[in-house]
Amino acid sequence: MLITAGQCRAARAMLGWSQDDLAAQSTVAKPTIAGFESGRRQPYPRTLADLRRALEAAGVTFLALGEASPTGGPGVRLDAVGGEPVED
Repeated sequence: MLITAGQCRAARAMLGWSQDDLAAQSTVAKPTIAGFESGRRQPYPRTLADLRRALEAAGVTFLALGEASPTGGPGVRLDAVGGEPVED
């Protein structure tokens, strides 16, 4: 599953990561991330996979269209990190 720009922004927000943080964790250049999230560019699938892997390694799960509910759109969820439940 390829992630959407909205999922990328939401995942970063849930982790408290800046675009610089994601760039460091994914080895994807910050201008590429900024362009993707703003809708100015569509990265190659391998670049999106790099972003997804970095975010998933930090505890994010990506939800496909209709996965959370029959009428729901694509989304993200923050899983337990380091075996500890995520606090509200």
